[in-house]
Amino acid sequence: MAPSMSEKSLPHVASTDGLAALTSINTPTTTAPAEAAPTRRILKEEDAYHVLAFSFSPLKKWSILSCIFIVQISMNFNAAIYGNAGEGMMHEFGISQFTFKIGQMIFLVAYAFGCELWAPWSEEMGRKWVLQGSLGLVNLWQLPCALAPNIGVVMLFRGLGGLSSAGGSVTLGMVADMWEPEVQQYAVAFVVLSSVAGSVVAPIVGGVVQTYLSWQWVVWIQLIFGVVAQGIHLCVPETRSDVLLDRHAKMLRKTGADLNVYGPNEHKGNLWKRLDWKESSKLMLRPYKFLATEPIVLFLSLLSGFSDALIFTGLDSFPLVLAKWDFTVIEVGLAFFPLLAGYVVAYLMFLPRYQCDIKLLRENPSAFKPERRLWLLLFLVLLEPVGLMMFGFGSLGPPIHWIVPLLGTSLIGIANFAIYMATIDYMIAAYGPFAASATGGNGFCRDFLAGIAALYTRPIYTNIEHGTKWQLPIPTLILCAVGVLLCVPVFVFYFWGEWFRKRSPYAQELEHEREEKREVRKEAISESKKTTPANSRPNTRPSSPTRIDEPMPDRSRSDLRVLRDSLEITPV
Repeated sequence: MAPSMSEKSLPHVASTDGLAALTSINTPTTTAPAEAAPTRRILKEEDAYHVLAFSFSPLKKWSILSCIFIVQISMNFNAAIYGNAGEGMMHEFGISQFTFKIGQMIFLVAYAFGCELWAPWSEEMGRKWVLQGSLGLVNLWQLPCALAPNIGVVMLFRGLGGLSSAGGSVTLGMVADMWEPEVQQYAVAFVVLSSVAGSVVAPIVGGVVQTYLSWQWVVWIQLIFGVVAQGIHLCVPETRSDVLLDRHAKMLRKTGADLNVYGPNEHKGNLWKRLDWKESSKLMLRPYKFLATEPIVLFLSLLSGFSDALIFTGLDSFPLVLAKWDFTVIEVGLAFFPLLAGYVVAYLMFLPRYQCDIKLLRENPSAFKPERRLWLLLFLVLLEPVGLMMFGFGSLGPPIHWIVPLLGTSLIGIANFAIYMATIDYMIAAYGPFAASATGGNGFCRDFLAGIAALYTRPIYTNIEHGTKWQLPIPTLILCAVGVLLCVPVFVFYFWGEWFRKRSPYAQELEHEREEKREVRKEAISESKKTTPANSRPNTRPSSPTRIDEPMPDRSRSDLRVLRDSLEITPV
């Protein structure tokens, strides 16, 4: 006879254990399975690509970049215009030229370190408010400088101003937030132009201020410019991908579209929980490790730093050289226009090259070697020693026309822009997720060597062959010889750069990462274009449930930089 339903539900028990059997009957051993707790899903870039800054319309991206252009100019403006306060400070405080120059050196050296200090914070808190905090602090430290009773107060707060300057670690990071690595060269060049231009605009404005106003107005002008730049930047939206993903996840939960989705930072907890001090320290120290262990970074950063130091050398050497033609302070400032023109010419020269590179990348990405990005620099880097030679022999004075040294500075300007642009572009291509560290070393050298230049320029231009006609030409010709030596690595890395990259653990890791992520990234970009019109505002509707329910494999912090932080940087 078939067992009844009650018999089916009873466990088998021994006949001799009636009590155990009764207990088993009254207490079933099997229970209905409890409903599983919902699994928390982490929103990835590919799951909501349409809400990221990558999907901003071109008009919105370039509007943001135009604001950043002004911000970057203001930062470098602060570094260079200080020299125009020298005469007033030396008279009021009774100090020497060398003591005064220490204030400029302190700012630039502190700036070199400050950019690296701000970078981890912008990754965790977002670009906008970190840059707002940086600008606010820089503006705040201007007040005690303007009201300083002695040079010690000026030096202290100039140092704090340098440390408070976020520089390229945030501004170039915003470029990486909005453009994919393959198409970001136009935007990078625009930011680089603002960086190098700031140091040249300063003496042009500073000459007028020095002539008609007291030295305190040099500081007040910095403060006014800084407040305007900060106000303009206040209108800039957030671009950091993790922050935008957090916002989108909150919106999905609030609307009920997906109650279990969380952003990458939300998942980690509040700021203090997710801020890994050990990891942050490692990130801040990595640029210096790259300088010490990566030949590509070391030699190209030295070239870039030397090139930028020449501009700050010019702040001291221009008045000495142009005095031979009786240039006034204002005219000396205007003499920096050829340098500015050189920057613009170089910027325009790079644009058609970028178009060619982008086309090649789209056709066959694997055939595009990073060393290709140095091709134009092979020709333009030589303009630096040529320009120095023209400036040096032009320093002999009349009967040589004053246009000769100024034409030399325009060639130096072309080379300076080309060196900065091409070296960081090459490092981005060569190091990918570690580009933040590679370009950080580049930026560090530029600011640090520029700071050192503030101390050695006046002594070498006044003490070598003092009193002879060669007093001014020889220092410049010495710099020309150094420039020739530093040009050599450009040719070495263009022809044999692959040999160096194969011996770099960081560059080799990038090769594997690119192959793994390329197809996934292409799919996300393609889907974004289907759901979000190119010229519309980013869509805020929830992403496809299928994509959220089947997230891609989790990625580490370092892996995320492969997709987003190809360019994260310091100081421009």
